[in-house]
Amino acid sequence: MPKSKRNRLVSLTATRKKGFAETKASLVNEIHECADQYARIMVFRIDNMRNAKLKELRTDLRYSRFFFGKNKVMSIGLGRTEAEEYKENLHKIVPCLNGQCGLLFTNSSKEEILKFFDSYRQKDYARTGDLATETVELYAGPLSQFSHSIEPYLRELGMPTSLQKGVVTLLKDFQFAKKEMHSLQNKHKLLEKKTAEFRVKIDAIWSNDGTFELLQKNNINENNNLNDSMSDEDGDDDDDDDDDD
Repeated sequence: MPKSKRNRLVSLTATRKKGFAETKASLVNEIHECADQYARIMVFRIDNMRNAKLKELRTDLRYSRFFFGKNKVMSIGLGRTEAEEYKENLHKIVPCLNGQCGLLFTNSSKEEILKFFDSYRQKDYARTGDLATETVELYAGPLSQFSHSIEPYLRELGMPTSLQKGVVTLLKDFQFAKKEMHSLQNKHKLLEKKTAEFRVKIDAIWSNDGTFELLQKNNINENNNLNDSMSDEDGDDDDDDDDDD
């Protein structure tokens, strides 16, 4: 006899979804805990963000802590004014929190971190909309690296190609200008050219003795609104993504 569809178990329990205010408060508390635990806080930015590369970076700096959260909430955790700051001079970091950036909590020295990031650069394929870092030039003739099936797609990308005896052939010299942006990712992947560079830049450094050093003056948000509250709706701000190592 077939099982009745009406004979179903219905769970009467429910898990309350974590509220937005609770998420903010949790992030603020974690920032306070890390400020007590680590000797330095650094504001960092990543050029040509790649998740895979970031995972490798977290592994290399597994004794440090990375925070990617809403800038306004991280600002509240640090203290937006001298009266609100959690520790001495932490409010000086707040103007640096604008755009896509994060906080790095570490016990490593300034020299160790700067030296590490200065050499931590990895090439990857550019994405659509990125600016090329070099000019790529192809010369007229057979393009044996491409299969015949991809020839129509190459023409769509603007390359003057044709099939000659089943071989993709470039009819004239073709150049991808350094400033070219259209479909850059696809072109450079096809050519196996990695022109994007994943790298991390440090904007500012705060130490637990109260000293603050600004390294990248151009990234200061002089119009930073210090009157935002935790009840503000931040849906259009940076993505919430608190990560630790």
